[in-house]
Amino acid sequence: MKITYFVHGTTTDNEKDLATGWAPGELSERGIEQSKKLGELVADKIFSVVFCSDLKRAIDSAQLSFGSKYEIIPDSRLREANYGDFTQKSASEFKNNMDKYIDTPFPNGESYKDVEKRIADFLKEISPKYSGKHIAIVAHQAPQLALDVLLKGKTWNQAIVEDWRHTKSWQPGWEYTTRN
Repeated sequence: MKITYFVHGTTTDNEKDLATGWAPGELSERGIEQSKKLGELVADKIFSVVFCSDLKRAIDSAQLSFGSKYEIIPDSRLREANYGDFTQKSASEFKNNMDKYIDTPFPNGESYKDVEKRIADFLKEISPKYSGKHIAIVAHQAPQLALDVLLKGKTWNQAIVEDWRHTKSWQPGWEYTTRN
């Protein structure tokens, strides 16, 4: 199965450097425009289905990018990491030490390994149905890092260090392939 992974558009929290975590999140004007433009940028790609996180910012992004063209299926396993006590707090409070939360959960939240388990479960469930097909996913940072670990063989430390967000090198989709 081929996966093209997209991140949701910029949110009002992103613009304030706040960690949204499991809060719904609201797309900013910029995020709305990004999402509309994304659909145009990848109009030549054909997907069997679009999956997205069940959090508002990802659903809204998926709808704006692909809603008129594809079935969109929200799935809670594609959520951002649960930042627990860090939700709606300044991202700078922990984003420079993300490796601290690979095995250890965020206070009253979850660890990155927990996210990895969710994504592995999601892939295991959908792989038989979409074997040999091309799907899209619209979600968040932690699920994308989990795909880097699960499908590209990176360690969590490596995925965190090499995350495109550090260099702000966004692109219209990242490609992954499952081993099925």
